[in-house]
Amino acid sequence: MHTPTSTPVPSSAPSRRRIRPLVVHYVEMVVAMFAGMVVLGPVWDLVWPGLTARTDVMAMVMATDMAIGMAAWMRFRRSSWRHIAEMCAAMYLPFLVLLVPFEAGLISGSAVLLWGHVLMFPAMAAPLVWHRDH
Repeated sequence: MHTPTSTPVPSSAPSRRRIRPLVVHYVEMVVAMFAGMVVLGPVWDLVWPGLTARTDVMAMVMATDMAIGMAAWMRFRRSSWRHIAEMCAAMYLPFLVLLVPFEAGLISGSAVLLWGHVLMFPAMAAPLVWHRDH
């Protein structure tokens, strides 16, 4: 009598072993971004008082502060310059997109800042997932 043997069926869902490093790396980058804002924000105020009085400038300065913090951490973790550039672009993109309706008077400055930060997180997740094997 023949008894069927059970063979493992490959799962299309990513395993926890593959997801955990992505989540850890993502959280590390978010912490580094906030560190960049906390450390560099006051420097701008000392060097160039009033620089961030305009919403468009404030959005770009904050994105720059976060990008510097995140890029420093990614370089410390030996990420390639290409991946660092892609992640920085993902951080600027939501703000740049939102500045168009802001300049047209369709949304407020607070909406630019709020939604720029909210949209930054999925924008950053895209290159992270795309390059998950790096």
